[in-house]
Amino acid sequence: MHDIEPFYNWQHLYIAAEDENSPFYGTEYSEFTFSNTVYNYYIHPQWDNMGSETLYLKIIFVDYEEGFAFIELIGEWNDAINNDIMLLKRDIMDELLHHKINKFIIIGENVLNFHASDDSYYEEWFEDVEDGWIVFLNFRDHILKEFKSSSLDYYFNSGGELNDFEWRKFSPGQAFGNIEKIINKRLQ
Repeated sequence: MHDIEPFYNWQHLYIAAEDENSPFYGTEYSEFTFSNTVYNYYIHPQWDNMGSETLYLKIIFVDYEEGFAFIELIGEWNDAINNDIMLLKRDIMDELLHHKINKFIIIGENVLNFHASDDSYYEEWFEDVEDGWIVFLNFRDHILKEFKSSSLDYYFNSGGELNDFEWRKFSPGQAFGNIEKIINKRLQ
């Protein structure tokens, strides 16, 4: 797991540690000191710690004018024990919502497991985006099934074209535009 880095090809456009509105503004990273772990496996030091023992993230792009953010996750999403959704909602999403971000693209390719609890923070996040939306992009099938069996899939868009979306080959604006087209089709 220590070899899996957050996506870095958009860093010439955006770095969360240099964004005064980011919850990670001023964070300094080491390329050589591995300290964060998912269970007993070290992860790459470029991932950001949001307070969870098992789930880490990277805000890889934010566009304040268009109101969207791309956030990549790694680890195990555990609402049952760690209340990861509370940490994610309160410490990350609320900060972005405060700065008028209302379209969230959450990339889940590196999320290995999910354990549900209740839906209150998902519902709150869903209500907070008002005329925006939340997309769970490229999550593994077994995790999407867990979301569905817990009735959490009501609060975000996922599956279908959003399961195999090759976002890395686009610029952030192009990726967002293509995702927005998919969401608009679903809403019609």
